[in-house]
Amino acid sequence: MILMRKHYMIQTLVSKWSSSSTLLRQRSCNMCILKVKPEVQEALSSQQPVVALESTIITHGMPFPHNLNTARTVEDIIRNEGAVPATIAILEGQVHVGLSHTQLHTLATSRDRCVKTSRRDFPYVLAKGLNGGTTVSGTMLIAHKANIPIFVTGGIGGVHRGGEKSLDVSADLMELGRTPVTVVAAGVKSILDIGRTLEYLETQGVCVTVLGDSTKFPDFFTSDSGYDAPSCVESTAEVAAMMVKRAEFRLDSGMLVAVPIPQQYQAEGFIISQAIETAVKEAESSVRGRDVTPYILQKVSEITQGQSLEANIALIKNNAKVGARIAAEYVEMQFPSPSFVPAQRGMDGQNKTDELTPRPVVAGGSIVDIVTTVREPQLKNL
Repeated sequence: MILMRKHYMIQTLVSKWSSSSTLLRQRSCNMCILKVKPEVQEALSSQQPVVALESTIITHGMPFPHNLNTARTVEDIIRNEGAVPATIAILEGQVHVGLSHTQLHTLATSRDRCVKTSRRDFPYVLAKGLNGGTTVSGTMLIAHKANIPIFVTGGIGGVHRGGEKSLDVSADLMELGRTPVTVVAAGVKSILDIGRTLEYLETQGVCVTVLGDSTKFPDFFTSDSGYDAPSCVESTAEVAAMMVKRAEFRLDSGMLVAVPIPQQYQAEGFIISQAIETAVKEAESSVRGRDVTPYILQKVSEITQGQSLEANIALIKNNAKVGARIAAEYVEMQFPSPSFVPAQRGMDGQNKTDELTPRPVVAGGSIVDIVTTVREPQLKNL
């Protein structure tokens, strides 16, 4: 019996050591294949809030110089909210987490030489040494490898109209079902089948919530798509609390936080929706796959004479502010500030916190060696 117990204890220790070593190797390997900007690395190492950003907005979503100006402004907004931005992209076959101004400019001015990179495209883009703008799917994948729990974008992809026949479904939805990253977006792009997209997210086990006082699900350019989300929360602190509980429960799926477009830009929503219908009909006959979204957005911008682009920029800026606040509150919940001292009350119910006098504390330990002699013959051979 003693021998069996001893053997079990050794096996348990070896198993724990092996699991710990594997986890450390995985984290080390992840950081080896990623080129992390020093500002981002320092923030991650010191438990500071970091917000991931995608790069297809820069490479495929907006024309120059709007793409570059928006990217820089969004990063500034995140910094002003107390978080660190980490724009994710691929440059010459190297995955970057956090970009310099020069690198942002390179992406913004070389869109014709950039590959729109989702999960499926990484092997090709990396092996060929190409430049790539990461989609929602691709950005989530890298953010998770870099231990960044939250990511801000304009809107996510979804089930395309007629997707029940064409099976044209964005990889973003599958990624949300298997990667534990919180995505802050203005809902699903309005060029898509929003009803089927929400059904697909439910099937994938993705937690979907609207930030506001209503469950009305936004469709990028307007605050009400005609569909409802499963839930709504009224503060960024509630979103952060949901992230904490998801982490504690070790769920592998992501979260989608839908943030309605700012009120002052909703007036153009009806005009933009009509333009989208026109652009979708034009795209049906000649455009397929990953080229559909950029084509339609470009057509809509032309039809609305730039109104859709202005609204697009506004909602991305708003999402960045919201995402940074969620990131800051999440970090505070996970790693409370050392300066925070919970109120302590005495027997009379009065707050005694102010009466506490700080004193130095010395922690130490002692080791006692015990040598024994076994006299029982049956135990000597164990």
